[in-house]
Amino acid sequence: MSNPTAAMLVIGDEILSGRTRDANMHYLAGEAIKHGIRLSEVRIVPDRQDRIVAALNALRTDYDIVFTSGGIGPTHDDITADAVAAAFGIGIGVREDARALLAEHCARMGRDLNEARLRMARIPDGATLIANPISAAPGFVLGNVHVMAGVPSVFQAMVAAVLPGLASGDPLMSQTLCVERPEGDIAGELRDLADRFPELSIGSYPFSRDGVYGTNIVVRGTEARRIDAAMAELCDLFPEAMA
Repeated sequence: MSNPTAAMLVIGDEILSGRTRDANMHYLAGEAIKHGIRLSEVRIVPDRQDRIVAALNALRTDYDIVFTSGGIGPTHDDITADAVAAAFGIGIGVREDARALLAEHCARMGRDLNEARLRMARIPDGATLIANPISAAPGFVLGNVHVMAGVPSVFQAMVAAVLPGLASGDPLMSQTLCVERPEGDIAGELRDLADRFPELSIGSYPFSRDGVYGTNIVVRGTEARRIDAAMAELCDLFPEAMA
């Protein structure tokens, strides 16, 4: 069976404005790889329902799994839950189990469960809650869409809750070779190698250190034997390289 494919939808004006640097994509990509899930596409959209709905419907059709990040807090611009409900064509309202989680957390913290906080208990009909051990406000799963918070600590906790229940594939492994030659000097050899190992992903990433231009060659795949074989050929091609 091939590895499941995934996409991520990052939601928020603060990301697009440069005010906030997104850390969740980097974290999700690393955790998904360990689980044998290929994160194949990431989109970033503003806090606009039409844009969220359009992106979500495209991604949930094209990929096995969709993760969203952001827009499920207590303020007026947190519209992700409503957008997800609209994308699926279903209703949304305050869920009693979500309300109970928030009420317990607010009581423990000495806070009021006011109208703003109660917004975080609004869940699309038929969704399953995602636990939030950090601040109690849950995420949710609807179909193949997993809706999670944008705050990195909460997002990470939700990813940890979600991944064990997802279909997984063979863990994705990688090896890296550092060649002190510019990409343009080695592109032909890399193309030929990629043709001989079509089941592997062979990427090149240029760098400059102390005036020396070089390339990190990264070989990725699910079969350790084939990765080793490709790396052996690379070492023969570039004997001066550093693994």
